[in-house]
Amino acid sequence: MNGRQKLRALLAEGGYTLVPGAFDPLSARLVEKAGFAAVYLTGGGYSRACGYPDIGLLSLSENVHFVAMAVEAVAIPVIADADTGYGNALNVIRTMREYEKTGVAASYQEDQVFPKKCGHYEGKAVVAKAEMVGKIKAAVDARRDPDLLLIARSDARAIEGLEAAIDRVNAYLEAGADIGFVEAPQSVEELRRIPTALEGPALVNVFEGGKTPMLAANALREMGFRLGIYPSQTQRAAIRAVERVLAALKENGEITGMEGELASFAEREAAVGTALWRAREERYAPRERE
Repeated sequence: MNGRQKLRALLAEGGYTLVPGAFDPLSARLVEKAGFAAVYLTGGGYSRACGYPDIGLLSLSENVHFVAMAVEAVAIPVIADADTGYGNALNVIRTMREYEKTGVAASYQEDQVFPKKCGHYEGKAVVAKAEMVGKIKAAVDARRDPDLLLIARSDARAIEGLEAAIDRVNAYLEAGADIGFVEAPQSVEELRRIPTALEGPALVNVFEGGKTPMLAANALREMGFRLGIYPSQTQRAAIRAVERVLAALKENGEITGMEGELASFAEREAAVGTALWRAREERYAPRERE
């Protein structure tokens, strides 16, 4: 099976799939190496990896480039953030086709105005429900491979309330989206309400520091969520680790005492498949005629 078929099979199993976030191809490979069944390419992670906040500063072409590189780097299904589709319904058609070319297994689009903000920032605004329904229909019609999953996200909880956000997502599911995503519920009770109220599989966004309470995977599974994305944990870990190494290097002029906490040279090479590339090099090396 390809990545799209693998992700559809995971959904068909009926359980809860935990999907860690990645912010570049290397972190995507590390998610795969750790044994997870899928990886989430977070738009906020890519923005921050480029030194920008998550306020919609990266373009369609920049995000497609990042997504394509990460999809190429792993064999597990990739779920990718497509923000607002980068404009209106016509822009969504282009976005869907460009994302589909990357081989991504699923992408999600949200009903914020363009440019968007992080779902847990203040000051968000959403488009009219009818406009987003049209954008979802455009995405569905633009899709050439029926196995490519479309996730519809609503950020209306902060503006219109939970029930309005649920109503929006159900309208998006009726328009042809495959998975529903209500962003930033603000209590355990709201979390519990979402999977039972949505008329399709439900996705939950899990990270510490946002508006949504942190719950264990088992609790989310029991509530009925089918996918859980964990977008920022890997990048936040990387930031802290780099800061610690740089602080030690600046203070001591060396990091000898920290070497045990770093990946070894061999471990780094294993993470990027150096042995495989060397084997390929040997296989395709020119040979003298016998």
